[in-house]
Amino acid sequence: MKELLLHYVWQHRLFDTDMLCTTDGRRVEVIDVGKVNTDAGPDFFNAKIKIDQTLWAGNVEIHTNSSVWEKHLHHQNKAYDNVILHVVENADCLVYRMDGEIIPQLELKFPTSLLDNYSHLITNKMWVPCAQKIHTVPSVIIQSWKNTLLTERLEQKISAINNLLETTNNHWEEAFYIIFARNFGFATNSHAFELLAKSLPLSVLARHKDRLLAVEAMLFGQAGFLNVDVDDLYFKELKHEYNFYKSKFSLVPIDASLWKLLRLRPVNFPYVRIAQFASIIHKSSKLFSKILENPTVENLSLLFECKSSSYWDNHYQFGSPTKHIVKHLGSQSIHSLIINTVVPFLFAYSTQRDDDKMKECAIQLLEQLPSEKNAIVTNWKELKISSNTAFDSQALLQLKNEYCDNKKCLRCRIGHKLLTNLS
Repeated sequence: MKELLLHYVWQHRLFDTDMLCTTDGRRVEVIDVGKVNTDAGPDFFNAKIKIDQTLWAGNVEIHTNSSVWEKHLHHQNKAYDNVILHVVENADCLVYRMDGEIIPQLELKFPTSLLDNYSHLITNKMWVPCAQKIHTVPSVIIQSWKNTLLTERLEQKISAINNLLETTNNHWEEAFYIIFARNFGFATNSHAFELLAKSLPLSVLARHKDRLLAVEAMLFGQAGFLNVDVDDLYFKELKHEYNFYKSKFSLVPIDASLWKLLRLRPVNFPYVRIAQFASIIHKSSKLFSKILENPTVENLSLLFECKSSSYWDNHYQFGSPTKHIVKHLGSQSIHSLIINTVVPFLFAYSTQRDDDKMKECAIQLLEQLPSEKNAIVTNWKELKISSNTAFDSQALLQLKNEYCDNKKCLRCRIGHKLLTNLS
């Protein structure tokens, strides 16, 4: 914990700059702290340090104790020969380059209140570390941070999309189909839905998309739901249909045990979701291309508007009749698909083609859609952090999942504001 804080103090120049001296008494002036190194090697590159009357340019390494230098075998590593200053809390020994030359050391001094603030954030057990003090942070800082957080979140999703494009030979429709299927699982069954899509290529479905029964048969069969016997006419039709395509395309179904029903409302059962997914596949052709043509909330809502086939009006699973309820895909679910599938794909597509207009369109979708409703957003609202649009909720999800849960207060602008409030 202390070494991370030392890095932070050095990077943001939060140390006392008056009368800085090396451990052997030479005057130190920090002209440039250098650039943070996120890879192997010294902690900061290209620093500029004036020691007495000599200006040095090189790298800076930071440790809690000087003795860590030798423990990490830096004295035997050429990558550390260009270190011009070893910054420590406690200089408990001398440190050397490979040729035996002594490296100057600086014991870094900073306000004790900074350590107190950091200790409070790191050690408290509240929902987020700054829960008690976040209300003191100006809204302009929080809004600015939201902008960065949203970009981070989209970049993470773009990375996953790019990885998938590599495996699909840069086939955007296929990649979209897989991610769309994953998000159709709505968290609980996202993994199973993704495996289902990967087991059933879009090209196979596309050949038979004009027949809903064929699409349903292949999807239910590949989901592993037709590997049993059910005394139900619709089920038997699906199974007969699936067996034909299974043989024709050498299909191998996924394990049905991957699907989860526990604590799901019946309307969210995977059987219903697969039937709705089949409906979208049946009525659409080159779905991603259609999205690119007119990526508005209104058009996307029409594209994703669907209901399961009539059998599912009286069923939530095979062979068990229920009260008649038409299983439409709700507006909240459609919004979720736009947020988690369409927006990242538009962002990825525009990034690959350097299309700023398309990128702005993706952001505008998030600004036009209402905030997501989940426990994280609710808890932020209890801390008086507003979430009015999907732009807000996506940023707040990123903040909680990537920063708060991992106690990365030193990398958070809110944490930075609270840490440097030294009064």
